[in-house]
Amino acid sequence: MKSSIQTFNDNFPINGALKFDADNRLTLKRLVKLEKPNGLDELEYQLQNRMPQRQILDILSRIHHWFPFVRYFGPASGSQTKMPDADARYLLTLFGYGCNLGPKQTAQHSRLPVTKRILQRINAQHISIEQLDKVIRDTINQYVRFDLPQFWGTGKAVAADGTQFDLYRNNLLAEQHVRYGGYGGIAYHHISDTYVALFSHFINVGVWEAVYIFDGLLQNTSDIQPDTLHADTHGQSEPVFGLSHLLGIHLMPRIRNWKKLTFYRVDADDYYENVDPLFTEIIDWDLIRTHWQDLMQVAISIQRGDVLPSMLLRKLRHDSRKNRLYRAFREVGRVIRTIFLLRYVADPQLRRQVSRVTNQMESYNGFSKWLFFGDEGKIKHNDPIEQEKRIKYNDLISNLVMLHNVIDMTEILQRLEQEGYLVNAKILARISPYLTDHIRRFGEYVVDMNQTIGSVPFELNLADGI
Repeated sequence: MKSSIQTFNDNFPINGALKFDADNRLTLKRLVKLEKPNGLDELEYQLQNRMPQRQILDILSRIHHWFPFVRYFGPASGSQTKMPDADARYLLTLFGYGCNLGPKQTAQHSRLPVTKRILQRINAQHISIEQLDKVIRDTINQYVRFDLPQFWGTGKAVAADGTQFDLYRNNLLAEQHVRYGGYGGIAYHHISDTYVALFSHFINVGVWEAVYIFDGLLQNTSDIQPDTLHADTHGQSEPVFGLSHLLGIHLMPRIRNWKKLTFYRVDADDYYENVDPLFTEIIDWDLIRTHWQDLMQVAISIQRGDVLPSMLLRKLRHDSRKNRLYRAFREVGRVIRTIFLLRYVADPQLRRQVSRVTNQMESYNGFSKWLFFGDEGKIKHNDPIEQEKRIKYNDLISNLVMLHNVIDMTEILQRLEQEGYLVNAKILARISPYLTDHIRRFGEYVVDMNQTIGSVPFELNLADGI
């Protein structure tokens, strides 16, 4: 910590983006927006116009043809299903629940001989949260086999953030959310810097989102294993920074009003010529040394899977002032957050990285909700398990559409390069798989002008008259 502060102090005079105002408060210039690379607009135009028109069910069946993912679905007993057209019915169930159409509307609009009850039974008895997680894992593993996502990220960074879903008001999970302004629950997503969704929870709006920030990383079993975690202001606190350090996770959030946070110095006697007014408090090293063994035991228990980070963080709340473990985690977090803030304000590339990955997270929220179009995006179920399943279904649909987009984009990009269009790493890094203009969400509407139609019955002929 002392070396980080000293480096920041030494480089301060030559950092043109930083200065102190008249009240000795540190100010930071905004980042200059990066210019678009030459050829990006043309490439995006060509991609949009060349992407083949697809229906969502076509996308699911095509992906299943290449990578038969519904093999994970089946009766809870583990026995082989005897249901006719099992694969097609599984895909139809995935579409109906993942796009929030519900079993009734899905059955009514399907040419398969299915009913509302059949789809409900498949959802209840053949598809569980654990099975959905396995399919999501395999979809991610297929996704990272392609070259294109490697231009978007390394897979070592992930962004965590929540987005609101509407619920019925007579629901134990539903509340009015002050920040989102709606009534419902929060889907808390972990999105890779390669755009793919790694893990999601459905949580109460009254819960501090940072409580669940590590669960998704530890429960993610895919080939993408990030060690850097980005979030917004609500995805961090001093205890969260402390726990992230002990778990070996680099927490790098985008913090609003970072100027109001406290910067800590190592010792009371420390003096820094250029930035001394920035540091207003001192770290209590004795507290950290006293409880270091306890902190490590907690971290080891989490790594072994004995306890979830969310269970611990619910205990380490801001009102747990007398909790000695809370105070120790908070003190470690003060050290780690001070070091991060110094890096954040001094390094424009780090700020760009944080902004880029968190913006990807926001884009995913819009993309997944675009696919969750049924019932105006409202989850009309009061069972918390079913609510969680809806989010998992939606994540799986989103990842499968992304995977198919990558396949189509790869073929188109190869043809564009052969035709002489400019295609390079700098341009590829600025596109994304969240393409939707070529997708027909609602299928095809057929106008039959040759159907046989009877006359209009104006008269009401009743036996007893009117």
